[in-house]
Amino acid sequence: MTPGQRAETRIAGLGITEPRDLDVDLIAMDAEMEVVYENLQGCEATLVGVGNRAMATVRRSTVRGRERFSIGHELGHWDMHRGRAFRCRVDDPDQNWASDVQLEKEADTYASHLLMPTSMFNPRVKAIGSPGFREIEGLSEVFATSVLATCMRLADINTLPVILACYNTSGALRWKKAAADVPARWWLRQQLDDDSFAYELLHNGKSHPALGKQPAEAWFENHDADQYEMSECCMPGRAGEIMVLLYLGSKMLDARYDAHVGHRKFNEYGSRVTRK
Repeated sequence: MTPGQRAETRIAGLGITEPRDLDVDLIAMDAEMEVVYENLQGCEATLVGVGNRAMATVRRSTVRGRERFSIGHELGHWDMHRGRAFRCRVDDPDQNWASDVQLEKEADTYASHLLMPTSMFNPRVKAIGSPGFREIEGLSEVFATSVLATCMRLADINTLPVILACYNTSGALRWKKAAADVPARWWLRQQLDDDSFAYELLHNGKSHPALGKQPAEAWFENHDADQYEMSECCMPGRAGEIMVLLYLGSKMLDARYDAHVGHRKFNEYGSRVTRK
């Protein structure tokens, strides 16, 4: 089974069908993993197991969703990677101190499915349509998850042409996460464009939590981006970060291959691409 399937099998086995019943501390207890909270320094959680019992120590946080994700992450390690010890930085795509990144990704996936099971999460997204940050915050309250974890789950379910991106206070791209079916030909700008809502947030402090129309050239380097329209919303993230949700317009999904952007050596016909 995949990490997500393992997590959802555990939820199904407990007979949980509503988000309000996703008590992650009790779920961990059922799996013989005790959870304690301490003021950890340098990591978000640790896991130590002996025999069939484990203890996860989770860093105290004012954001309950962050604590819950840490517990789900450690439970993923306990369920899938038993016999190892972990000091984890979780719920942060570009900061993970583990030596085995693949194991961390598996634990992240497990936590996402544990806290936001497909049978509960997907119908609520479908009922909304295309969630902006206002709607994402509502989903976060329903599932008691952080906005970041909820956005990443939205991209993972791959039902919408969405890209989640994080920019720093210099306007430079830190990381991005796209739904699997978003065409790779769309090359995200490395620096915020001054026509984007995110640029306005960075320089004028004005958030745009609701989706608004934007020309695709404000967000993508492609030479034909000026021919397409898309949607953007943005909000402040953690200290020194701006979070952005981008939805590709329907015509962008059918756009032809673009050999002029990205780190590509060959075009669609197998010929070498010469960089200018």
